[in-house]
Amino acid sequence: MKINKKVLAVIIVCAFAAVLAYLFMNYSQIQADREALDNRLTVAQNRIPGLVSEKDGLEGQQGSARSGLAAAQAKYPQDIHSIEYGEHIWEIVKKCNLTMTSLSFPRPAARQEGAIAFQVVSITLPVSGKLSDIFEFIRVIRTDDRFGSTEVKSISLSIDGETASATISVDIHGHRR
Repeated sequence: MKINKKVLAVIIVCAFAAVLAYLFMNYSQIQADREALDNRLTVAQNRIPGLVSEKDGLEGQQGSARSGLAAAQAKYPQDIHSIEYGEHIWEIVKKCNLTMTSLSFPRPAARQEGAIAFQVVSITLPVSGKLSDIFEFIRVIRTDDRFGSTEVKSISLSIDGETASATISVDIHGHRR
C-alpha cells in the first residue's frame, strides 16, 4: 500500500505540530516553575533582615541567660564543705544568743531536676533560747549571703514560759558542673 504524498505531508505536519505543542507545554511549565522559584527567592530575601534581627535578639537573650546562669551558679556553691557551714552556723548561734545541742552534716546527696544536677545537704538545727532570738536566727539563716543557697524546709517550735526551743530543718543546695 502506497501512501499518498498529501497524506504523508499531513502526517508530517501533524507530527511536527504535536512536537511543537509538547515543547511549548514543557517550556510553559519551566517558566511557571521559574516564576514560582523567583517568588520564593524574593520572599526569602525579604525575610532575611528580620531573621538577622531576630538572631541578634536571641543572641542577646542567650548572653543574658548565660550571665544569669553564672550569677545563679555563683550563689550556689559548687562544693558544700560542712566544716565551713558548721562554723558559720555556730557563729550565728552565738551572735543570736542561742544554744545548740548538736550539729551534724550528712554527706551531700545528688539530685536531678530535668537537666540540672545538683547536690543537697539536709541538716537539722536544734536551738534553744528566747523566742525573739530564735526568730532572729531564722532571719539570719534566710538572709545571710553565706547561706544564699539554703532553704528553710520546716520549723518545729515549742515555748515554755520565757524559753523556747526549735528544731529547724534546712537544705543547703550546691551545683555540679
